[in-house]
Amino acid sequence: MSAISRRRVLRAAGFGSLAVAGAAILAACGESEPVATQASAEQPAASQAMVAVTPAADQLSGTILVDGSSTVGPISQAVAEEFQKQFRDVRVPVGVSGTGGGFKKFCVEETDISDASRFIKPAEAAVCDENGVGYIELPVAIDGIAIVVSQQNSWIGDSITTDELKTMWAPESEGQIMDWSQIREGLPNEPLLLYGPGTDSGTYDYFTKAINGEEGASRGDFTPSEDDNVLVQGVSGDAGAVGFFGIAYYEQNAEVLKALQVDGGAGPVFPTTQNILTGKYAPLSRVIFIYVSTVAAERSEVQTFVEFYLKNAANLVGDVGYVPLPAQMYDLALERFTARKTGTVSAMEGVTDTPNSVLEAWKAGA
Repeated sequence: MSAISRRRVLRAAGFGSLAVAGAAILAACGESEPVATQASAEQPAASQAMVAVTPAADQLSGTILVDGSSTVGPISQAVAEEFQKQFRDVRVPVGVSGTGGGFKKFCVEETDISDASRFIKPAEAAVCDENGVGYIELPVAIDGIAIVVSQQNSWIGDSITTDELKTMWAPESEGQIMDWSQIREGLPNEPLLLYGPGTDSGTYDYFTKAINGEEGASRGDFTPSEDDNVLVQGVSGDAGAVGFFGIAYYEQNAEVLKALQVDGGAGPVFPTTQNILTGKYAPLSRVIFIYVSTVAAERSEVQTFVEFYLKNAANLVGDVGYVPLPAQMYDLALERFTARKTGTVSAMEGVTDTPNSVLEAWKAGA
């Protein structure tokens, strides 16, 4: 299913309201107990008109190459679709080769913008440096990772703990934990079938670090795919299947999937908009990004597209199933882009990919 059709499905299902709920302002400090307030008037509803931008040249044309995360891809596609209504001579094809795959292209100047569901890794940044590719890191939305089973699964109940997820996915579980009865006492003797994003995916990197304690640490005997729709089909088709991917893909397919509450030690929490926004849905909620090449940013069409992206992301991310950032973060992101502020905030000690942490890093001068 295309990104465009995903938007239509989500609108029909009523998920556009996510943009309004996501307008809450995060606490400026207190990472462990983030606070949300009422939606800000600065953050427009998804149904409002797009914010127009003044083009950097009288007549924009050209092609802007975007690739990377399948999680961020639908957002970039939605922005590109609206942008091309105003600037019809600009093409913005959006690829979804995974966060790692996107950085491989971006750092050798094959693309202009890289969609990423995690921070750039030091090794990737080193490749960019070797090739003279500067990058501007811009958060665009908040996402939660859904843990899903088939609607046919009648035994799991409503929740799962992070310890149980680790039992399923730990490297040492490969070839050993093969049955649901090994996950929790009282579960049936049914085969355990695992589905997840491929190893080039930022979602895979984030999940393995959050659950197994080390990025990329996972059993290898699962069914991987960079296409989340393939994962949906796999999980929904078998009662013994379990998988993980961005919350938008669960919401699109809620009629055939069941999302589990996740208990990270403070009790089971469902991945609602509010729980993802505040960080209560822990440890599986995070900020997601675009990275813009500093060379590409000097082209009029790219400059205008990124400004359009940041001014309209709050309108569009809810349409494709994600949670908008607080309005202040979009404003600061636009300031960073205008100033061509390069590098990654993850270079600062202690920074995590939660909205509060990124915001505090910016305020500290990152």
